[in-house]
Amino acid sequence: MKYLSTRGHADRKRFCEILLEGLAPDGGLYLPEHYPQVDDATLTRWRSVYHEQGYAELAFEVLSLYIDDIPAADLKALCHKTYTAEVFGTGEIVPLRHLEDGLWLEALSNGPTLAFKDMAMQLLGNLFEYELARRGEELNILGATSGDTGSAAEYAMRGKQGVRVFMTSPHGRMSPFQQAQMFSLQDENIHNLAVEGVFDDCQDIVKAVSNDLEFKRKYKIGTVNSINWARLLAQVVYYFAGYIQATEQNAQKVSFTVPSGNFGNVCAGHVARMMGLPIERLVVATNENDVLDEFFRTGVYRVRGSADTHETSSPSMDISKASNFERFVFDLLGRDAARTKSLFGEQLSSQGRFDLSADPLFAQAASRYGFASGRSTHADRLATIRDNFTRHGVTIDTHTADGVKVALEQRGPAEVPMIVLETALPIKFAATIAEALGHEPERPARFEGIEALPKKVQVIPADVAVVKAYIEAHCP
Repeated sequence: MKYLSTRGHADRKRFCEILLEGLAPDGGLYLPEHYPQVDDATLTRWRSVYHEQGYAELAFEVLSLYIDDIPAADLKALCHKTYTAEVFGTGEIVPLRHLEDGLWLEALSNGPTLAFKDMAMQLLGNLFEYELARRGEELNILGATSGDTGSAAEYAMRGKQGVRVFMTSPHGRMSPFQQAQMFSLQDENIHNLAVEGVFDDCQDIVKAVSNDLEFKRKYKIGTVNSINWARLLAQVVYYFAGYIQATEQNAQKVSFTVPSGNFGNVCAGHVARMMGLPIERLVVATNENDVLDEFFRTGVYRVRGSADTHETSSPSMDISKASNFERFVFDLLGRDAARTKSLFGEQLSSQGRFDLSADPLFAQAASRYGFASGRSTHADRLATIRDNFTRHGVTIDTHTADGVKVALEQRGPAEVPMIVLETALPIKFAATIAEALGHEPERPARFEGIEALPKKVQVIPADVAVVKAYIEAHCP
């Protein structure tokens, strides 16, 4: 399997090359040259694999279709090292919970940092350590987080040989619990940089550094954000696991509703659907920062500046520039790399938007690719959290509440299960849960008093040069 850039760079690379690289040299994102196809016979076999051998074995089956430069025995060992009951709190790894007729919740937040990002990041940490050891090299990971990516990456990489993490985050815009999870880590290979700005400023810094090829090569810069194909690939697995749990026969279709800001989580669903997983619809749920909902409703993709990015009670989706969206648009445009480069390069840089509303291809976003969308507000969040607790005895976090609210609006026939992807445990957003229910959610014992721990963090301006200087100063 070889990988290409959404912007047309001539080189075709194998998995382990792009694992350590992140962005392509032309600023594009990597995708496989083709999506492997899964037929009914394969789905039947995978159904047995999941029920009889577990999630780790299903992960190996999916990943092995895309990774042919790691020996099969080693890849299988990495999957089984990653997806264990000890790490994820349950042997099921991603158990499905029935909420009401036709509506299910897929639990993705049983990992070390209580967020769905652990599902991919734990694997990524093991892949990095494995490949760096094979090469005898080191890697400096530069990331951006709006809340959960950072802690998931840091917990996955702490203590890993040959890996340092430099994680940028928007200063003061994460929940106290999220900040404490990241900033309380004292490991020498973990560096937290709180940027005076919003998440999009952090993401822009990561992309700017990654696009400086000389600096990137000198300091061996890699990424853990969902611009890294390996992370997105790991997320494809739980779409298959959710489907298998919600259905009894391969002909049956399902739909997924995915809370999304950066488009990475739902893009994994797009990949699963392109492989042949019978997904009826992929519903994108946004908060007040509704750049994705606006596109799927109107065909206009319009990024917002820092001043127009709302600070909300589902802060991990306070994103107005969805970096992963380029992958889907590349497929939507028939893999036209030149046009993709024009839209995400010149047009966004000069106009801050592009408009596909008049393009016949835009209609295919819904008709061919199954996409729909919806929007949720703070009032919606509170009402949905309250309703789920009252009717189902289930406490959900704020982002999952956005997903449930939109899923109820978009739910189709009862014979097509709607699966909402859970994003985090409620304790990460305790203040809003208390506002909705009058009491704080349950806190895992290992996180008692985390907010009072000493913090290791450097506050910096939103300046690429400052980040580069920090990396230089902390690399031997």
